[in-house]
Parts: sequence; C-alpha cells; structure tokens
Amino acid sequence: MGKSLTSRKEDYSKWYNELVVKADLAENSAVRGCMTIKPYGFAIWEKMQAELDKRFKETGHENAYFPLFVPKSLFEAEEKNAEGFAKECAVVTHYRLQNDPDKPGKLRVDPEAKLDEELVVRPTSEAVIWNTFKGWIQSYRDLPLKINQWANVVRWEMRTRLFLRTTEFLWQEGHTAHATKKEAIEEAELINSLYADFAENFLAMPVIQGLKSESERFAGAVETYCIEALMQDGKALQAGTSHFLGENFAKAFDVKFTSDQGKQEYVWATSWGVSTRLMGALVMTHSDDNGLVLPPNLAPIQVVIVPIFKNQEQLDLITEKAESIAEALKAKNIRVKYDNRTTHKPGWKFAEYELKGIPLRIAIGPKDLEKGTVELARRDSLSKSFENQEGIENLIDILLKDIQGELYTKAKNFRDSHITQVDTFEDFKDILENKGGFILAHWDGTTETEEKIKEITKATIRCIPMEGHKESGECVLTGNFSSQRVLFAKAY
Repeated sequence: MGKSLTSRKEDYSKWYNELVVKADLAENSAVRGCMTIKPYGFAIWEKMQAELDKRFKETGHENAYFPLFVPKSLFEAEEKNAEGFAKECAVVTHYRLQNDPDKPGKLRVDPEAKLDEELVVRPTSEAVIWNTFKGWIQSYRDLPLKINQWANVVRWEMRTRLFLRTTEFLWQEGHTAHATKKEAIEEAELINSLYADFAENFLAMPVIQGLKSESERFAGAVETYCIEALMQDGKALQAGTSHFLGENFAKAFDVKFTSDQGKQEYVWATSWGVSTRLMGALVMTHSDDNGLVLPPNLAPIQVVIVPIFKNQEQLDLITEKAESIAEALKAKNIRVKYDNRTTHKPGWKFAEYELKGIPLRIAIGPKDLEKGTVELARRDSLSKSFENQEGIENLIDILLKDIQGELYTKAKNFRDSHITQVDTFEDFKDILENKGGFILAHWDGTTETEEKIKEITKATIRCIPMEGHKESGECVLTGNFSSQRVLFAKAY
C-alpha cells in the first residue's frame, strides 16, 4: 500500500499529493479548487481544533460566529484590507435562479433578482466583526473583548493544492479589542507564542517566531507576527500569523469607548489565525516514503491492535486478550483501536496503518498467546520488538512520549542544519539552489531590495526573527547598512 507512493526524492510534490489522497486525508471535489476533507483527515483537524480551542479559552477568549457574507460597503471600509483581498474575493450579485426558457431542464440566474448591494463571501472577517463590535463596545468596562471564530473562508485561488492552498478552507480567526496599544501588542505576541508552543509541543513541528516585513504584512495590519516552519524539501511554510491592527479598524468602523477618565477613545485591535494549512505542514514535516507519520499527541488513533489468526477459535482467544490490553490502554487515556475485521488480511492492515501513520501497532497471534508476548511496531523508526503482555500499557505510555520527542528532535535537527548564514549574494543564490532551507542574510530594510531579491531568486523574507541575529552589517544585495539579519527562503 505505502510502497506505491512516489518517493520524496523522485518528485516531492507528487509524493505529497499522493499521500494526502491515499492516506484518506482529503481529495479534490467537484468544485474547482475546493477539497473534500475525509473522516480520517477531519479527525486529525478536530484534534488540532480541540487543543487550540482549549488554549484560547484558557487565555480568556470566547467563541462566537459571524455571517459568511459581508456587504461590499463594509468590506471596503478599511481601505488597505479591502485592497489586499480584492483580487481574491468571490462576490454574490443575485439571490435567485429560474428555469431557462431557451434550455429546457436548465437553470439561469434571474436577471430581475439582482441584489441592491453585492455581498463578498468572507476572505477574512475583520469588516463584519468590527461593524458588530461597534454595538458591543461603549465603555472601558467592555474591554478587553476577546472573541474567536471557527469558520470557513473563501479566497479565490488559481493554483490550488490540497490543504496548502484551496479556494475554501477551514480556520479559526481571533479578533480582540483593547483599551491601550500596549495591551493589544501584548495580545498579538501572546497568541503568536501560543501558536509556537502548539506547533512544537503538539505537532512536534519546530518553528521560528518573527515579524513580517512591510510587504508581507496582513493587509490593514501595523505589525504581523508569524511562526515559520521548514518542510523536508527545504521550502518554508507560514504556519500561523497574529496581527497588531493598531486603531485602523476602530477608525474605519468608528469603534470608540469611554475611558475611565471620561474621554472618547478608539480601541486597539488584534486579529490572528491558523488554518487547515497546518494539515499540509504536518504531512511535510514528518512523513516518509511509506506514508503519513503522526505525532502521538495529535494522532486520532495512537495504538492499533491487529490479530493474526487462521480460524474463528483463534480469533476468539486473541480477541479476549486484545480487548483486555485495549481496556488497560484506555485507562491511561491512550486512544486505541482493535481491528478484528475478517475482510482484510493482517498484512493489508499493517500496510494501511503504516500509510495512515498510526504511532504504534500491536500484533497478536496464537504463539504470542502461548508466550505471553506481543509484537510491537513503531511507525517513526519502523522498528519492531517483542514485548511482554503484562504491563504493556506502561511501556506504550512511555513509548508514545518518546516518539513525540523523537519526531520533534528529528525535525528540529533538519531545520537547524538548513539555516545557513551568508554574506554575499552569490552565496545566497548558491545555497538557495543547491541546499535550500532558510538563509540568514542582511537586508537594508527597503521594499525595493526585497522585491528585487524575490524577482531574481523567488525567495522572500519569511520573517524578521524576534530573537538573535541583531548584529549590524551590509545588505546582501545592495551593500547598504543593515541593522540585523533576516530569514529568506522559497516558500509555499
């Protein structure tokens, strides 16, 4: 099963597309550019969602839901935001279909059903949310207002790839309002750190926290914080962003509050989000030529038990022991599945669960019952061992933690070995073409230089790191003064 995947070395893009489909994560739908997320893929997304939702609520945020449609007049109220997303918007212009008189059995848009005002299908929700916040905020007592929304958004894409870039995708978007600039900046930084901790400790995916350059900022933001990850093919992936919006949206929608001094002031804002793009990041951070590799913290099924039998009598005996082991694992809050299907052979099941990235697999046959053992297989290392049935739940608990740590360490070692510091543009181009990964280089801080480097190399500034690399120097392209090194890379 997994052996039929194209190898990463042969064609990384093809390997990724095949893996997403064959591991039952998602598939292309009848709607161009949109995907169907299959139950197994959605179960993984639900694990991400549940963990993030818990963390948001622990930091004082509440969930709400806002309309899918945004009146054009609201959408264009914050000019930079509107301009930034204008080319990606799907727009509803009519509200009814009718039978087509020229084509029996077909429908057409009713020309008499034109909307008085076009509706934008949300590419992001700042406009409709800040119009709503205007009615929710009157006094300093209403602040801070910390809202999160789990939703779908639409951004019209010409070139799509499952999870990484689709016309419709799922995400969460946080929107907060604060009495002071300081509080809003602290909120944006808090969420960026929350994203980084989630990525590293839940997805086992190392990330670098930083700021976006002006040209890479979210449209309408004063600052955009981000977490950047590195995929196995040496390309960067933006895994999450958190934006300090200043007073831009408050002024655009006239959201003011009466301060404790009795003065009318504009509120300060943030917005932040991660999406189903994290599913793509997960695949490309850990998986191999045999299929998906899942960190145990994230895996919907952490352990699968597969019986090996020749007849019903053997299956009944194995089932008794397997169910006993399963109950012991469940008592330790370990997610386990016992696959006693008689419609598929054990070898087929082994290949299926390897492809789907189940962290640990237990095989039990008649001889194992006699010896009091099981065969235990690790997905991350593909190693196998025979272990005693007695106390197996304790060993598995330890192994799952070990696998989680090993996956993070492996990914971090790869990432760190692919951060290269350069001082000349020739070295910059050489590393980019022959090694890949992040390039630490001086930049003179101008959009013109950034655009020129992108034009020549297709590399962009992924982030201005928040830690380290602060020494001054000369820009790698222009030789002009640079206050610190930044991270360049080709990116998804």
